Amino acid sequence: MHRLALIGGRGYTGSELLRLIARHPQIALALATSESQAGQSIAESVPEWPDPDETFAALAPEDVGGVDADIWVLALPNGKSRPWVDAIPEAHPDAVMLDLGADWRFDAHWTYGLTELNREALGPAKRIANPGCYATGGMFGLWPIRRALAAPPVLFGVSGYSGAGRTPSPRNDPERLADNLIPYALTGHVHEQEISAHLRRPVRFHPHVAPFFRGISMTVSVALTEPLSSAELLAMYWQQYEGEPLIRLSEEIPEIRDVAGTPQLAIGGFTVDERDAMRASFVVVLDNLLKGAASQALQNINLALGLDELTAVIDDSQ
Repeated sequence: MHRLALIGGRGYTGSELLRLIARHPQIALALATSESQAGQSIAESVPEWPDPDETFAALAPEDVGGVDADIWVLALPNGKSRPWVDAIPEAHPDAVMLDLGADWRFDAHWTYGLTELNREALGPAKRIANPGCYATGGMFGLWPIRRALAAPPVLFGVSGYSGAGRTPSPRNDPERLADNLIPYALTGHVHEQEISAHLRRPVRFHPHVAPFFRGISMTVSVALTEPLSSAELLAMYWQQYEGEPLIRLSEEIPEIRDVAGTPQLAIGGFTVDERDAMRASFVVVLDNLLKGAASQALQNINLALGLDELTAVIDDSQ
């Protein structure tokens, strides 16, 4: 039995990962930490948690040596993981570390955890940088046509307010969001940089937050190096993703409700401009807390441990 330590288990993503771990037959929780909620029952935040007496713990980086864990997941705000990344390998040199934040996504010493596109590297990985939620949608959406892009693609993204985390801000304020759509970070968003770096193509990304809680819809507009029909575009995506159980393709435009609460990502609605067959648009949808974070993290952890990739990612009881 593997043992997982979750640093920062009180946030939305940490809660989702705890739900997945609760049903994992080969991973047990060593501890879940929370600075603000230490001593509080995990089951109060995660009703599916099987032990009503297990609580969030307080832990400092210098104390990791006292924790029996071979998997360490960091679910911390961006810029906060360095002390943990320094301390964990010293105490647990063979442990797998996965960071859910952005701190290591541009570091060549860390394996980028875009599971379906990087399985070979994830098998032996000890340091995994989990992709951002928008970046996951953008990368899966653009990967099959990355060599056919004649200009930077434009990604118009809309996320539920869970993407803004629990810390109060205008982007998760129900009153501010009511009957509203909030654009932000219109240039240089970290996920724009992330997609550009790993796709090795420049992209333009415009994020927005909406009044719903979870999910991402991303409309992608591309200029192509040659004219293609909608059917030809869809065929390129089938060639890339055929046999992938978590990637859904369709002629129709997918909607957030098609994937919310699931580990799946859907791409569809391939449309070529009748006035210019070298311009096309399509839509990517995913659950930002699952495929955009926790369930993709568990796919990566399973691969790094030599387990079946989809163990506990898909709920076999349903």
